[in-house]
Amino acid sequence: MAEPEVVDVVVVGLGVGGEEVAGRLAEAGLSVVGVERGLVGGECPYWGCVPSKMMIRAANALAEARRVDEFAGTAQVQPDWAPVAKRIREEATDTWDDTVAVRRFTDKGGRFVRGDGRLDGPGRVRVGDQVFQARHGIVLGTGTRPVVPPIDGLADTPYWTNHQAIEVEDLPGSLLVLGGGAIGLELAQAFARFGVAVTIVEAMDRVLAVEEPEASEVAAAALRADGVRIETGLRAERVAHDGRAFTLYGTGGVTIVADELLVATGRRADLDELGLETMGLDPSRRHLAVDDRMRVAAGIWAVGDLTGEGPFTHVAMYQAAIVVADVLDHTRQAQPGPEAGTTLSGTAGPAGVPRADYRALPRVTFTDPEVGAVGLTERQARERGINVQVGLSRLGSSARGWIHRADGLIKLVADADRGVLVGATSVGPAGGEVLSALVVAVHGAVPIDQLRHMIYAYPTFHRAIEDALRNLR
Repeated sequence: MAEPEVVDVVVVGLGVGGEEVAGRLAEAGLSVVGVERGLVGGECPYWGCVPSKMMIRAANALAEARRVDEFAGTAQVQPDWAPVAKRIREEATDTWDDTVAVRRFTDKGGRFVRGDGRLDGPGRVRVGDQVFQARHGIVLGTGTRPVVPPIDGLADTPYWTNHQAIEVEDLPGSLLVLGGGAIGLELAQAFARFGVAVTIVEAMDRVLAVEEPEASEVAAAALRADGVRIETGLRAERVAHDGRAFTLYGTGGVTIVADELLVATGRRADLDELGLETMGLDPSRRHLAVDDRMRVAAGIWAVGDLTGEGPFTHVAMYQAAIVVADVLDHTRQAQPGPEAGTTLSGTAGPAGVPRADYRALPRVTFTDPEVGAVGLTERQARERGINVQVGLSRLGSSARGWIHRADGLIKLVADADRGVLVGATSVGPAGGEVLSALVVAVHGAVPIDQLRHMIYAYPTFHRAIEDALRNLR
């Protein structure tokens, strides 16, 4: 067996979080090995955030053009998927090639290794026949994979995950979406606006079940207006494929037939592939438990989806900044001067390593209207024993909402004892953008009295926040 190669840091998994950590540590002068079996950059640039929002932008343009008759005359719209597929392929993903991303990392001084990385005892990572010994630490950022539910017959069919849905060149005539969460709703609405007959099957009693019920109602109504059939409270019992179409057999004798089937029932981390047991860690957990500096154990950090703190690019990037600061701080303590070894460039000692704080974690579902949320829902706040006040305003009652004939809402969840917001939801044409003001309010624990005495520009969508504050009770 070959002797391990000694380096400063090994990063296993170069999704958005791992790539950020690896690149910044390499720029700081550390010898960094980045290991990735898939595409450098992960889900976001190739199948998630970027290409899906290209699809949504195109679909929204169609929907807006169809509203010309309502506001300004007449218009005819002829959907064409070809330019959307071309833009995703050529502008967003380089036809799913990560050559540019790999070079971006190696140009910073990092060393890239393609393969499956596994822990192999204290400070060691094995990639095939190669073994690396990390002087200062290992960072895990291997992300998550789509969950495929154990439905009878499903595994033997050519079902789609979000990957096939994003890569599609020719749209099907009909699509069955299994799962009514954010990914399922976003893709369902986009395809429907391009003329695909879409059905969503959700086992829970409403779509977007993790968000406020009022937000679910608005989102469901918007998708139905686009022609999407939504079946809630329906469990899939069996799936069949006859070589041409899918048939889903659901509870109560319901049968649904479609050309394609998209499985969008969540994601999970595959911890059993990481060799955690060689470090005395439990590989059977759903997520890696981390502290507020993203530490899993001595010399091991984790970043991104596998921490279970939220499957969002912005969470991974937020965590990456903490990991970088903590690894560099750890390195300085281990090597107090240049004479001891590695010299760090441009990283004068920080005042302190930031601690992770998820109280104001924002999330946006990019349907039309957008559903933005931050902090706790009303139900979560009540379950925590908070003395809850709720304020709600409908976007249509605001001047801007009335002008746009837009459906949406602002919902505020307040801690009456502390006089601050602990959660909020913003649904509307710019729901994700309006959310920013609410994130600041929750994160900064801005007193509600101060929020009430702010000046809200008129006529804007965010002015509906003022109405919701007035309705707090």
